[in-house]
Amino acid sequence: CQPVPKPESRVEVCDLSPCPPRWKVTPAGPCSSSCGLGLAVQMVTCVQILHGQEVLQEEHLCPVAEKPLTSVPCVIRTCSYEWSFSEWSECSTSCGNGIQSRQDFCLSSLTHKPVNPLFCRRFPKAVVVRGCSAGPCPEQEEPLSPGAELQPVTPATHLTTAAAATEHRHKNLDVPLTAGPSEQTKPSGGEEDTAKRSFLCVCGNLFLNATGIINMTGVESRDCTVTIGRPLREEILVTILESSLNCSAGEVLLFSGRMMWRTGCRKLPLSLINSRTNTLIVKQRVVLPGNGVILQYSSRTATKKYYQDCDQQLFGPQGAIVTPVQLPDERQEVVCRTFITVAPWKLISIRALNADLGPEGNHTHFNYILVRDVSTMKTVVFRGKQQFLWQSTGSQAEIEFHE
Repeated sequence: CQPVPKPESRVEVCDLSPCPPRWKVTPAGPCSSSCGLGLAVQMVTCVQILHGQEVLQEEHLCPVAEKPLTSVPCVIRTCSYEWSFSEWSECSTSCGNGIQSRQDFCLSSLTHKPVNPLFCRRFPKAVVVRGCSAGPCPEQEEPLSPGAELQPVTPATHLTTAAAATEHRHKNLDVPLTAGPSEQTKPSGGEEDTAKRSFLCVCGNLFLNATGIINMTGVESRDCTVTIGRPLREEILVTILESSLNCSAGEVLLFSGRMMWRTGCRKLPLSLINSRTNTLIVKQRVVLPGNGVILQYSSRTATKKYYQDCDQQLFGPQGAIVTPVQLPDERQEVVCRTFITVAPWKLISIRALNADLGPEGNHTHFNYILVRDVSTMKTVVFRGKQQFLWQSTGSQAEIEFHE
């Protein structure tokens, strides 16, 4: 076209009225599961084109009914292993309310045969215990034994007097529900009972004081475990004052928390261990009688924030769990958690008396409760309106409330 004169370029305005605000979706992030069905989070914003530029607008200006989901299902690949279950057992009672249970096992998707459950440890597992009703029981009046009196029953009668009094004092669930062991009392018997009393006073205890000294020497048990717990926002510092562990015999001291794991034997005296969170489990394994360690612990405000503002911490033998409420300035993608820690060698049972996670349908995938067994890191997901009973294999559990 060079021999022909080129006309001048012209730009004319075709429409001055701006387009209405619309929803803008950014590409979804990584899938929450490496295989099988997972969730991917995508950012959804309300924007409007003004003078050729994209301007962020308030969400109420965009059509609410057309807002895309902030979490979408995703599948990277088919899982090689998955949880499978047996049929539900019969109701445990012939009348009234009872429970049903079923066995779970890990299944290979290739051979369709059971394999070691460790292959499925990263996958959420459905409920294995549920409530059932066998119909009303016939009314029967039993004669009272001599001296017996009828007493009114209230929902709080299952609490011990000390636990009820403590729970009344501490309305905030972030405060321990029970008091930890205080200073050890001096034994009243002879020296032959010292080791036994030391074991009874130390091993298996949950220490909730701000500071203390724990003497783990001369215990009868080869495995002696103690747990130190403080409210959220604090971290625990432990110093080994004395150690008589025989490292060549395999004696060792283990520290475990939500964000750290450490073992040691040599050069323990005066070494400093930081839990980085508000709980720390100390486990001592000895072979020779009389050996052990003496440690001193203290607590301070955590140097780094390891929790969300809506997280809660529970200690003690009993307690009530309610869905945490997010603050108005918190982001919606924040997952609120409840941490439960009990004394070592104790187990945790969580019973959902009432769970309403929204109507059945597509949205139930995004509204669920996740319960994690910290000792095995296995997770179980509950959706819909399930009433469930969950039991742990260790002394720590975590609950996440999604959406």
